[in-house]
Amino acid sequence: MTKYGVEIGLLALAETLIIISGKGGIDLSIGSILSLSAMTIGVLGGRMGINIWISVLVGIGVATLAGLLNGIAVSLIKIPPLLVTLSTMYIYDSIALLISMDQYGNAMPISNFPENYLFLGQKDLFNIPLQLIIVFIPIIIILHLILSKTVYGKRLYAIGSNDKVAKFSGIPNNRVRIIAYTLGGFLAGIAAMVMTSRIASARPDLGANLNLRAITIAVLGGTNIIGGEGTIIGTVIAIFLITVLNNGMQLSGVNPIWQDGVLGIILVASAIVNFIIYKKMNSSKS
Repeated sequence: MTKYGVEIGLLALAETLIIISGKGGIDLSIGSILSLSAMTIGVLGGRMGINIWISVLVGIGVATLAGLLNGIAVSLIKIPPLLVTLSTMYIYDSIALLISMDQYGNAMPISNFPENYLFLGQKDLFNIPLQLIIVFIPIIIILHLILSKTVYGKRLYAIGSNDKVAKFSGIPNNRVRIIAYTLGGFLAGIAAMVMTSRIASARPDLGANLNLRAITIAVLGGTNIIGGEGTIIGTVIAIFLITVLNNGMQLSGVNPIWQDGVLGIILVASAIVNFIIYKKMNSSKS
């Protein structure tokens, strides 16, 4: 897997959790949260000279808070996820752009990160990206265990499958769903850390156009767009497939516009196939 695959993979894992939570769960702001987190790290660690690891913690905290706000708006205020995350996408993008501006009002990238930070995204261990070993694989294992072995995982699938039945069963639906969106924000913050350390720069547009790719990977990996179904392993397999496809199109010189078009077609096809499969599975159960 490429280093880019780790970053988009983290966002895809975030979308997996959110989509499983059901009730139209989706996060169109996930790329914007990454951008906001990246700029927070850049401004604090690069521009203001604060310890880079403290800056990273703050950046991840900002991303986690952004996810939490999405979850609260969806679960407690009852605004549809599509509307909430579309709105916060613009809000988070605007904040990222605002804090990137210099004293003259120009949006400027920040690139003066210390060397002890860049190793995370640029170094390899036995020709394997370091970020894959110390960040991505541990997160995959943890999330897989959470969904398959914990009470929270069972509750997440339950509210995604049937929100009303889960509520009557005593499951705190709102809390479970808010945690899913919060975890999504946290993963976007981790992705921001990995990306800024890889490219040695923070820009307000780092997460642009990553939303479609992340959602495509999650759905391609078997996550039911309606909610209640999906696995971390399925998403990981889809990450490999999309990464290989993306690399192939780039090496073939395919126009970036057409690359997004191909991903759009894959997303629609995956959603249709998943819908048909899960519909047949539910019919056979009944």
